Amino acid sequence: MRHTLTIDGRALSYLDFGGPGRPLLALHGGMSEGLAFAALAAALGDAWRVIAPDQRGHGDSDRAADYGREGYVSDAVALLDHLGLDSPVAVLGYSLGGFNAYHLAAAHPDRVSALVDVDATVEIEPDTAGALFAFLPGMRYTAPTREELLAAAGPVGSQFVEQALRPLPDGGWRLPFHPQDMIDSAEACRGDHWNAWLGSRCPALLIHGTRSQTLPQKTADAMVARRPGTSYTPVDGEHFLPFTHPGEFHEAVRAFLADL
Repeated sequence: MRHTLTIDGRALSYLDFGGPGRPLLALHGGMSEGLAFAALAAALGDAWRVIAPDQRGHGDSDRAADYGREGYVSDAVALLDHLGLDSPVAVLGYSLGGFNAYHLAAAHPDRVSALVDVDATVEIEPDTAGALFAFLPGMRYTAPTREELLAAAGPVGSQFVEQALRPLPDGGWRLPFHPQDMIDSAEACRGDHWNAWLGSRCPALLIHGTRSQTLPQKTADAMVARRPGTSYTPVDGEHFLPFTHPGEFHEAVRAFLADL
């Protein structure tokens, strides 16, 4: 189920959950990996073949020279080409992945048949020096033992990366992402991205955590109102819906895809 595509000498790892269903490209959030969609693949069953890459700099994929939108989008297109998926496919993205997903749909509308945005906003001003990212500079990328890595990560380690640490070939362990890469990736998202959100015409669904610190209600309402063909599913939760409200998340995705 795990495969590797080489792009310009850089490894892009991806999970293909297989099955006879239609393909669904699933793009994870920052500091995460494709395996985050294992439960979604199980919930969708044979109706959909979930393909979930570890986006550049995440999971088993190699680090990249930059984390701008062109790079993330070109990786997704290269993966679709590699899999021979020439016809448009459904694309789902959460957080950073949702941002990349709607940019993919805008840049390559012939490759995307439907779009699911999970709590990804269009007006991004990341406070990379603030509390949300404050733990990253103190994290270590590698250490001789798992315990040392987790100690440096503090509470974030036990919440997000404890199960995702990677063993190094010569001994020791590494995080599933480089802390500086995550800061760079967040900074590369900064700005107004309304043109990209409005740049595609395929059916779309916005799944929104109504208490999200990332996507204010006013912005979510405007995203739905301004983009034709966009449905809206609110969930009474914060930004981390796929992890905190998996049942509601899975059902919202299933219902939307069933109507395509």
